[in-house]
Amino acid sequence: MAAKKASETFSKSMIEDVHKWGCLKQTGVSLRYMMEFGSKPNERNLLISAQFLHKELPIRIARRAIELQNLPYGLSHKPAVLKVRDWYLDSFRDLRTFPDIKNMNDEKAFTDMIKAIKVRHNNVVPTMALGVQQLKKGMDPKIVDEDLDEIHQFLDRFYMSRIGIRMLIGQHVELHNPHPAPHCVGYIDTKMSPVEVARNASEDARSICCREYGSAPDVHIYGDPDFTFPYVPAHLHLMVFELVKNSLRAVQERFMDSDKVTPPVRIIVADGLEDVTIKVSDEGGGIARSGLPKIFTYLYSTARNPLDENEDVGVSDNVTMAGYGYGLPICRLYARYFGGDLQIISMEGYGTDAYLHLSRLGDSQEPLP
Repeated sequence: MAAKKASETFSKSMIEDVHKWGCLKQTGVSLRYMMEFGSKPNERNLLISAQFLHKELPIRIARRAIELQNLPYGLSHKPAVLKVRDWYLDSFRDLRTFPDIKNMNDEKAFTDMIKAIKVRHNNVVPTMALGVQQLKKGMDPKIVDEDLDEIHQFLDRFYMSRIGIRMLIGQHVELHNPHPAPHCVGYIDTKMSPVEVARNASEDARSICCREYGSAPDVHIYGDPDFTFPYVPAHLHLMVFELVKNSLRAVQERFMDSDKVTPPVRIIVADGLEDVTIKVSDEGGGIARSGLPKIFTYLYSTARNPLDENEDVGVSDNVTMAGYGYGLPICRLYARYFGGDLQIISMEGYGTDAYLHLSRLGDSQEPLP
């Protein structure tokens, strides 16, 4: 079945509308602004927030939809990418056909609609990964290694934008929660303990490691459990989980058939004036220096891809120890989204240290692609 062109599924006037909105300027928001604004989720603020999203979301979504149409190497025509493009166009249409928000009834209907948009986009990452795989299949491996810079840059922009869209929708929806967790403003925990989040994320990673290998190295955490700062716990959990999972897998595979004692993975949490830094250290044998530039690319994983061409992305929801090579680049985007960063330092033959820097000032604007 030939994939439909956008013009066959969507009206000409809508496609023109997408291009018009795609040229408008995006408005970035800082963590601090989200925190201050959301600390009083009264009707007036919810209304202002909904009106802002009603204008902002179509701009961000239109930009991505236009990019999805114009990818190099024919990536735009891969079935998985067309599916993603249609999700974006459907969401754009939903937002644009929604009337102006004038009162709380409108606001409630709008909130339900953006909730549905967020669910529609749940599988964007694995589906795009599948599209890139479909592309790689037919390409000369030499080209794949050297030439896909453009595709990397696109995916960086695309996923960074997705983090922002999901954060804005999630934040607005969460402000309606009648019983927020103590000191939480939407998705933001104003008193998040990084040690506690690291502990939970490590336990999750260890249980997956046990499921896959039958056992898991210990994880030791160093840092003050009482130290807190404002951040989004879900983002930190995702990042630490990914880093610890990689470390556990490396250590487990290195010491699987050895009679030596398996060394623990160490997590150190340090609070500086500007940054909170979390270091994840392992003795899993490290990464060769020639492999280091590749670890932040979307086209490289040392593990086999759990997403198979023929299986439906939506069905399997279980996390495996080794993903489709997306863990680290996406982790780094989450870190950068609020002004932080992720660095990997490796000693081949010994192990790897990952440094996760989180900005504690909360002032940095979203990096809008």
